[in-house]
Amino acid sequence: MRKIPPLNSVRAFEAVARHQSFSAAADELSVTVAAVSHQVRQLEDGLGQKLLERGRSVSLTPAGKTIYPLLRDGFDQIAQAFALLAAPKAKDSIEVSTTRAFAERWLMPRLPRFNAAYPNLVVSIHASEKIVDLRSEAVDLAIRYGPFDGNLRGPVLFADRYIAVAHTSICPTDRQARISDFYSRPLLAFKWKNQALAAPSWSAWLAQVEHDSARELRTSWYSEETLALRAMEQGLGPLLCSNLLVDEELRTGQIRPVEGPSLPGFSYHLVEGPGQASNSNLALFKDWLLSEAAQFSAG
Repeated sequence: MRKIPPLNSVRAFEAVARHQSFSAAADELSVTVAAVSHQVRQLEDGLGQKLLERGRSVSLTPAGKTIYPLLRDGFDQIAQAFALLAAPKAKDSIEVSTTRAFAERWLMPRLPRFNAAYPNLVVSIHASEKIVDLRSEAVDLAIRYGPFDGNLRGPVLFADRYIAVAHTSICPTDRQARISDFYSRPLLAFKWKNQALAAPSWSAWLAQVEHDSARELRTSWYSEETLALRAMEQGLGPLLCSNLLVDEELRTGQIRPVEGPSLPGFSYHLVEGPGQASNSNLALFKDWLLSEAAQFSAG
């Protein structure tokens, strides 16, 4: 007879460990953060061992690292079993989930090349800041953004860095722009959806730059990253953003870097939905993505 703790508690722990976030796990399970926390505590109390370290970020204890991969694989196998009963997907379509900014600024401009190489394959993009549950959603592949984790099974495309940029129209023409050139304008910033990530910030950037600390720098906040990027392109002010998302604009001279540091960001990695190991079309798309990422990094 199997001795299994309450499955709701096990499922809650696995979701928190996978997302490294109680709030993301709560969204996936459609319960409150308090309920997820209670279920994990219940599991820890039953085992008599701590599984998660809680703080500004969530990490696994040695005990948590021992059981998480087994639980993750077990839930994937359960999802795969039920996927066998579902109606088969069209073999010529691929469903991809990623963030709005990455889809719009990096992936979409490159998709025509994939369509030209594989005209019979249809790629559909689900763009959302919410982490999609690949077990319950009709998604074949997710391009996830976050800290690199050795427990991740999917390949990493690349990592980004955060730089300050501004539209050419508000930059000096005879030298590189400095933050002092924008004292009359607000700093542009956007609200991060994933509160578990220690997001690069203007305060961290300014701490490494010489500037008049007596000057009060205003900040103009945007609810979406894509809106902040659009505001920067309209010349409303400088923006601290991922170098991946403004690469084309920097190359063409539409925008310019502001003198200062580049702050470390996070990695983009691929996560397959369960039951996709034999999906040859998905393998083609993954290989194409990795090739595009390698060309981008080399360029």
